Amino acid sequence: MRRGLRPVLIYNRGTVRRHFILTAIGKDRPGIVADLAEMVFDLGCNLETSSMINLGSEFATMLLLSGRGDDLHQRLHMTCKHLEYEKGMTIFIKPIEEGAGPASPPGGRPFRVRTMGEDKAGIVARTARAIADAGGNILELTSHLKTAASTGTPLYEMEIRFDLPRSVDPDGLRRTLQTIEESLHIDITLSPV
Repeated sequence: MRRGLRPVLIYNRGTVRRHFILTAIGKDRPGIVADLAEMVFDLGCNLETSSMINLGSEFATMLLLSGRGDDLHQRLHMTCKHLEYEKGMTIFIKPIEEGAGPASPPGGRPFRVRTMGEDKAGIVARTARAIADAGGNILELTSHLKTAASTGTPLYEMEIRFDLPRSVDPDGLRRTLQTIEESLHIDITLSPV
């Protein structure tokens, strides 16, 4: 076999498509994404949705994957155990229900909150609680810490995408967020997506 070509393994695929969430964490290194993607491919699975990020010296991945076969969960488990041992990763697998979706209310409206300001305790907790208390369902939260170029002050930036029920007045949430903004001395922006 020529170098760089991998054998495609054929399995009894069955008729039912099964879905799994795979979470993997490992020391950041070249090839970590390739190892995970090749594992999914070699199992005859489809990588549907993914989120991958470097967190300090570690690399974290969340994948939604699907495939066929009555023994898929077992094959996935065995392959992940091999990858954990061989590459020093920690991998968790969770089967999910067919057709399961977010807990957002039917007809929910998509919104985005962005925050920026000096890094302080409580930014995430208070903002997430305000959204939850308004009936919002968070779909994605990303954040990072950076240093202000002029002062060297640690700045915290966060973006939250969420669905809000149509029955909820976004102005009420906006007022709650404004209270948080004033008490923490940060900028918070709420906008429809």
